[in-house]
Amino acid sequence: MMVAPRRSFLMLLVAAVLFAATPVRAAEKVDLLLVLAADVSRSVDDQKFLLQREGYAAAITNPRVLDAVRSGPNGRIALCFVEWSGLGAQKIVVGWQMIGDAKSAAAFAAQIRTAPRSFADRTSISGGIEFAVAQLEAAPFESARRTIDVSGDGTNNSGREVTQARDAALAKGITINGIVILSEQPLPWNPEHTNPPGGLANYYRDNVIGGPGAFVMAAEDFGAFGKAMIGKMIAEVAMRPDARRAELPQSASPR
Repeated sequence: MMVAPRRSFLMLLVAAVLFAATPVRAAEKVDLLLVLAADVSRSVDDQKFLLQREGYAAAITNPRVLDAVRSGPNGRIALCFVEWSGLGAQKIVVGWQMIGDAKSAAAFAAQIRTAPRSFADRTSISGGIEFAVAQLEAAPFESARRTIDVSGDGTNNSGREVTQARDAALAKGITINGIVILSEQPLPWNPEHTNPPGGLANYYRDNVIGGPGAFVMAAEDFGAFGKAMIGKMIAEVAMRPDARRAELPQSASPR
């Protein structure tokens, strides 16, 4: 009567030994882990939404960006694209993918362009940062450099204080950069949300960005956003002072 249980125990023991003896495959190394975190709150109208989507897609496939990617020690980076809105409203739009050539960049960009919009809720920059941090910690790739790109058109009005989320990310060695989408006309129901005192770029500088060399850019239209994103990604990927001086436009503001 004890034969079956003993046999089962032995089989489990053999399986455990084999599992323990199986070598764990190391995560593939890349030069940068970058989460692109886009604001899709209700103040982001269709034009601003398309501005972000097309700007990110165009920057990822830009030849100068790809040259910067290939110039690194590993010649590749890993990207993840997420959208965020109010508290608890965050979504992975394009999961982690390795970018090292034009083909992989085009595939990532195509997914950004074609995915449906995720939300149209309030604006929890803090929630977006926390979600992005979670993606970095679960990334299937390995890098000493981890960065979050936050794009948005307004101040934090949902979730915990954005400075708390920022400081928690910085404590993990993560850099946060920002790109703000300027609104010519303030929101009728909440003008200080998109046009806070001192301007949205200053708000991002004081409350959102942080880490070594962190910076914020401002974009007023499609062309400005795309150009800013190209310079921004080159500076982030290359992580060289000369690259920053050459690529960051005058609208960029370092912390």
